[in-house]
Amino acid sequence: MDLRIINYFLTVAREKTISKAAEVLHISQPTLSKQLKELEEELGLRLFERGNRFITLTEAGIYLENRGKEILALVETTTTNLIKDEMISGEISIGGGETQAFEFIAAHLHELRSKHPDIKVHLYSGNADDVLGKIDKGLLDFGLVLDPVEKQKYEYLRLPLADLWGILVNDTSPLHSLKTVTPKDIQHTPLLISSQSLVDNQLAEWLGGNIDNFNVIGTYNLLYNASLLVKQNVASALCIDGIINTTETNLTFIPFSPSLTATINIVWKKNQVFSNASNELLKLLKSV
Repeated sequence: MDLRIINYFLTVAREKTISKAAEVLHISQPTLSKQLKELEEELGLRLFERGNRFITLTEAGIYLENRGKEILALVETTTTNLIKDEMISGEISIGGGETQAFEFIAAHLHELRSKHPDIKVHLYSGNADDVLGKIDKGLLDFGLVLDPVEKQKYEYLRLPLADLWGILVNDTSPLHSLKTVTPKDIQHTPLLISSQSLVDNQLAEWLGGNIDNFNVIGTYNLLYNASLLVKQNVASALCIDGIINTTETNLTFIPFSPSLTATINIVWKKNQVFSNASNELLKLLKSV
């Protein structure tokens, strides 16, 4: 399976018809049909269900579509970063969860691009599990993650920052007037919590050892949509401060007591061969 055939397959998956895909690819419809048939024969799998009007993907086809997009993205990034000249250029891909620490990274990216304007930056938002998975696959250069997270198999740099945990509440909540909240204060409050795999352990420890003793009605991976449920007073959300702007809204952030903070790390693959652009960013961060 070569890259050209992967591109053919992805084009058909996107356009939903052989005729439209052939037009986009500037090849004949019989040629494209033959290539797809040979791909299915090579894999020993059906990738498409051919309907009266549109083509739909089989389960195997959906898997190949997802993997094919990742393969082509990785090839494009690799090609771009191999083209080096006297100027520092290339692409930097950074993933991270919702944290004000991204402003710290943004300031360094601004400094870097002021000196080297040919550098391009790609951002990905997701929780630590999502980000580390993409680093493992080579789809991200760096990940910005909050502790607790398993960092043993990565290189990492602890940033001189920390995020503060607390609860986001609707202003009609009985908690609204409190300056801080304790585990006892929220024992019967409907709660939304982060779905990040290791956060449960940290929150469970703060809550007194067993999160099941609390009224957890759901989870979130990024806070914005969860905040909409808080606005409707469906639940309150255990979260990091500063992610949601509560100014002129019916929301209030209240910090935990005793306080709970999360250290912030930028991580990358061990033995990673960086582009010159990524190397320059890492130098800047290490100089802080």
